[in-house]
Amino acid sequence: MKKILLLLVTMVLVVFSVAANGQNEASDDAASDASAPAEEKNVTLVYAEVNPLDSIVGQTGLKFKEEVEKLSEGTVTLDIQANGVLGAEQDVLDAMLGGGGTIDMSRISAFALTSYGGEKSKLLSIPYTFENRAHFWNFATSDLAPEFLLEPHENGTGIRGLFYGEEGFRHFFATKPLNSIEDLTGLKIRVSNDPVMRGMVKGLGASPTVVNYNELYSALQTGVVDAAEQPIANYKSKAFTEVAPYMILDGHTLGAIQVIITDEAWDKLSPKQQNAIVEAGKIASAFNREISENAENEVLKTLRENGITVTEVMDKAPWQAATADVIAEASAKNAELYQQILDMK
Repeated sequence: MKKILLLLVTMVLVVFSVAANGQNEASDDAASDASAPAEEKNVTLVYAEVNPLDSIVGQTGLKFKEEVEKLSEGTVTLDIQANGVLGAEQDVLDAMLGGGGTIDMSRISAFALTSYGGEKSKLLSIPYTFENRAHFWNFATSDLAPEFLLEPHENGTGIRGLFYGEEGFRHFFATKPLNSIEDLTGLKIRVSNDPVMRGMVKGLGASPTVVNYNELYSALQTGVVDAAEQPIANYKSKAFTEVAPYMILDGHTLGAIQVIITDEAWDKLSPKQQNAIVEAGKIASAFNREISENAENEVLKTLRENGITVTEVMDKAPWQAATADVIAEASAKNAELYQQILDMK
């Protein structure tokens, strides 16, 4: 009887031992699976660009696409929709904030973010802030830049900035001669729906008129507006030269740009893919800095050769005085921050 009991006990212990070993192996397998890197999913991100691909910002977008796809080892693809086929900047921002993933990324003028959680970005569009390109890039590569880029995300608007670039200084052009600041008096000047731009145009004695960017050519052609303002490269690439062949180089603002992404798109990327996008942004930003000034000078040379009347502004003091009120008003809320930017020259 004792032998039978001993045999039964031995058999039970063997069964428990086998079961325990099986559980340990299963646990080891699970731990091994958990520690393994997650499989990268292939993602296509729609990237909106208002301007043509041969413009400064278009070339920057192409460089960014190239680097993203290379650094992500092909798991992230950028589908660049250029020439404003997805709408003007405000339309694009509305679509991105509306969700749904129809537009994941875009190149946006920094001042356009003012109404979309980027209050600090207003400081970048204040007239006559940046003395030259070097001044702007001192800011764009400073410790302040990430604070500006991430402000919309931190304010809960659902977008975040990735990197800075620029598309050259913005200047006025018109359907009639522009030889001095006095020639702006009474003109209907196209502006975006931005309080700083409207205030600047009023200060210069003109009438700010809000017109969709995609309708600007027609508005100049039909007399809805007499003038507008854009970087030199955009002035040429959008053929505004055909209907407004007079430009005055007042350089009221530097066309600071951001490339932005929706939080929805960002969150569906793996950490490796996010890092690829960040690193690609650094390369694209440096590329933008490298090509912008040379590209603008080439365009300016071509404009003059093609008979466009280009007037230099030798003294900007009268322009700064005329816009003093809007400068003070636009910088009041972040006066200390604005002074930091001014001091970076």
